[in-house]
Amino acid sequence: MTEASRPEAAQPRPDDRPGPPGGGQRGNTLGLRLTLAFLGVALAAVALLAVLTAVFSTVDVSSLVAMQRAGLANAIAATARDSWSEHQGWTGADLTAAIDLAAHSGVRVQVRDAAGHVVATTTRFAAATGPSSTAPVLVHGQRVGMVEVSLTAAGLGGADSVLRTALLRAIAGTSGLAALVALVAGLAVARRITRPVARLIRVTRAMASGDRSARAGKIKGPGELRELAATFDHMADTLDYEDQIRRDLVASVAHELRTPVAVLQAGHEALLDGLTAPTPHELGSLHDEVLRLAHMIDDLQIMAAADAAALHLTRERRDLADIAGTAADSLARRFEAAEVTLERRLAAAPVLADERWMHQVAANLLGNALKFTPAGGTVTIRTAQRGPDAVLEVADTGVGIPADELPRIFDRFWRGRAAAQTSGSGIGLAIAADLASAHGGTLTADSQPGEGTRLTLTLPGA
Repeated sequence: MTEASRPEAAQPRPDDRPGPPGGGQRGNTLGLRLTLAFLGVALAAVALLAVLTAVFSTVDVSSLVAMQRAGLANAIAATARDSWSEHQGWTGADLTAAIDLAAHSGVRVQVRDAAGHVVATTTRFAAATGPSSTAPVLVHGQRVGMVEVSLTAAGLGGADSVLRTALLRAIAGTSGLAALVALVAGLAVARRITRPVARLIRVTRAMASGDRSARAGKIKGPGELRELAATFDHMADTLDYEDQIRRDLVASVAHELRTPVAVLQAGHEALLDGLTAPTPHELGSLHDEVLRLAHMIDDLQIMAAADAAALHLTRERRDLADIAGTAADSLARRFEAAEVTLERRLAAAPVLADERWMHQVAANLLGNALKFTPAGGTVTIRTAQRGPDAVLEVADTGVGIPADELPRIFDRFWRGRAAAQTSGSGIGLAIAADLASAHGGTLTADSQPGEGTRLTLTLPGA
């Protein structure tokens, strides 16, 4: 028994179905997680940038201060050289100018002779603990002394500390501002992503609860989420369409079964009650109704077999013209009874096909054309080789198919307005299309209302 034919009572009721995972959770933490993820990445990047900026800035400031300190040492060494040259030695040399230059620059200085004895020094030079710079005192290329300069908390040394502090504060402030911007941007991006996701979750839960009309509609968000919403709505529409097909199938089968079952029941009751004699005519009428029921069952079995036809095809080299001719022979009496002319224009068209199923396709196409061609009309079956393909065409002079119904004639159990007045289950063309696809071919239709219909089967040639 197929899934579609299982009793309705065996299907789970909406109230018995398990709810979606996480359906009982309150709120949606996806936005919070995304925001925290964005913020974490931004903070890590800002922290790395801040550390690198602080390190490189400190190194640059230290290098600048060292250059300034070395420059002062050279300047003081030049002043000390002039004093040495004036007195031809350190005895009596006036180093007041060098000491005053150091005092105005905010540094401590010490001048020593070539032997390393202190000649002049500023107060508290020995208490200096910071980095220092030295410069030789050269006279005619000969070193006669040494000048050592170290910074103090005032002057250049104070400027160094103030500059470092200002740079660190600027880096800290910029990092905080960047973190705030990252938080705001993370919230905005997370909201843009999570709003459509939350909407899709609500719609999915609504459908799982039995609301088949739930749709996501158009959403604002990234392209992938818009595509996801459109795909979801298409899936929901497809489910509705298939559900409607199942409903139509039940209605069609019930309608088709009602008449022969009622005739059989009435006929047998009349025979049992003795109201009707079991004449050949009466028994033949009941037999016709049995055949009608058997035909409907055969249609349903063929439909089920067509689903798995691709797995059971036995392809052999066959001539499509021979298959079409055999199908036409099997229906010749029906055409004669309906007073419809069957024309054959069969040219060789070799294919690799399963003869049994391809015969079914040709018979379905001919039977469909006969059903919608009035008495006095013509049905033409034609085979030919077109390039690498083999083609089978069935054209009729029947009522035709309206343009709005033409795209749906290969849907299972779908019956157009013209078919409502004829018997059948509405699966003949659907089976033919499935079998054509299983053989690697296509089945197309072309029709004009009032002028007839042409069905074209195209298969790869052998």
